[in-house]
Formats: sequence, structure tokens, C-alpha cells
Amino acid sequence: MADARRPDVPDVADRAGPAGGFPPLVVVLTGPSGVGKDAVVNRADERGEPVVRPATMTTRAPRPGEEEGVHHYFVTREEFLDYLEAGELLEHAEVYGNLYGVPRKSVRAALTTGKHVIVRVDVQGAESLRQVLPDALFVALEPASPEALEAHLTDRGSETPGQMWRRLDIAHEEIARARSFCVPLVNVEGDLDATVDAFLELIAQEQARPGREPVRV
Repeated sequence: MADARRPDVPDVADRAGPAGGFPPLVVVLTGPSGVGKDAVVNRADERGEPVVRPATMTTRAPRPGEEEGVHHYFVTREEFLDYLEAGELLEHAEVYGNLYGVPRKSVRAALTTGKHVIVRVDVQGAESLRQVLPDALFVALEPASPEALEAHLTDRGSETPGQMWRRLDIAHEEIARARSFCVPLVNVEGDLDATVDAFLELIAQEQARPGREPVRV
């Protein structure tokens, strides 16, 4: 049986926390495949905003530029199921034949940085996280138009034409599902910084909401 203690959590405890004296949030950022979730979080990090993204776990193969323990923990199906059996995953889902999950210890470690913890998951994963993280902020990133989403998927180049059209068919349903429990956020085409600014404003408003309790993981 695989060792459920692997992989190690990266040391991020020296990262500075958000200003204002409020506890950091766990923010679940969801939306259809190719809508730009990674781009928004990466740009916020590049700007030095007080956000950190815990590595998730997946059985799919790494994409170009992805690093073990930074973007994801890449494990076998057997290893993934060992984590699941041990109760070490906040949520898990099978999407397009691959397993994805959010390790509890990754989120806990990220919260100790004092930064807002951004969990980027698909809509199915966000629905599961509602049950275990009811105090998290749920944000649904939406494309500016169907054509914009198609362009993003084409530029990514990680899907075959058949896979791309399947994702586009599913995207409409996912957007509707996400709107039922998330705050919508439109990805402004051609102005990523405007999208990041709007995302951070949603976080600031929720963080300052009277009576908000720290998220328990």
C-alpha cells in the first residue's frame, strides 16, 4: 500500500499575511475548463497579492510547465485511493477519467501563511467542498462569451478537437450549476488585471463581513 503521508507539504510559512487584521479566507475558485482559473490565480501571485494556492492531487499526467508539489501532486490511482481511504482529502472527483482531490494538510499549511488560500477546482469539486467548507467563499469564473472560452481551449492545446467540443458542451451546464451557489465573476477578455482586481475586491468584501468566523479545515 502506498504511504499516505507522501507527498510532503511545501514550507510556505514565511509568506506574509493579508492586511487589515482579519483572518484569511479559503476561497474556492471554480468554473468550466479553460475559463482562465489558473491565469487569474497566477497573475494575483505575480502581483504579490496576499494569496497562496495549495497543491491539489491528481492521477493525470503533468502538463508542460507543471511542477510536482507546486501545481499538483501527481500520484497513481492506487496512491490516490490510499489518501481517500485515510480521510486525507477534503474532496475528490473523477473528471474525464482522471481523479482529482484536495489534501487537507495542504490547505491547513497554506492557512498558516496568513494569506488567502485559493482552492482551484472544477464545478463538481466545488459542489463537494460546499459540504466540508461551508464558511469558504465560493467564486465562479465565467467566460466573457462562448467564443472566448473556445479560444482559450484552443490556445491551451492540451485537448483533441473532440475533447474540446465536449468541454464546450459541458461548460454551459457547469456555469448554470455554479451560479446556484457561487458569486459570479466574469473573466474580462484582454484585461486579466481587471479580472484579478474584481476577484480581490470580492475577497476583501467577504473578509470584512461582520460576524465572519475563521474557516475550519
